[in-house]
Amino acid sequence: MANGQERDRIQPGMKVGIVKKEHQRTGEITEGIVDRLLTKSSFHSHGIKVRLTNGAIGRVKVIQEEET
Repeated sequence: MANGQERDRIQPGMKVGIVKKEHQRTGEITEGIVDRLLTKSSFHSHGIKVRLTNGAIGRVKVIQEEET
């Protein structure tokens, strides 16, 4: 498992854990499949922002399945 601060490590179709904006204080993780990357920069200290296939938007905290 890796963190989601580097855009190069995240691709559509990957299984990740995100923290939605409303859960930033609690750190509650929402799991899902990446639909689209929303952060344009190559690095973000709080995690790359993505939209999941279920419509949830948040910052990647955990990459559960890395492409090899």
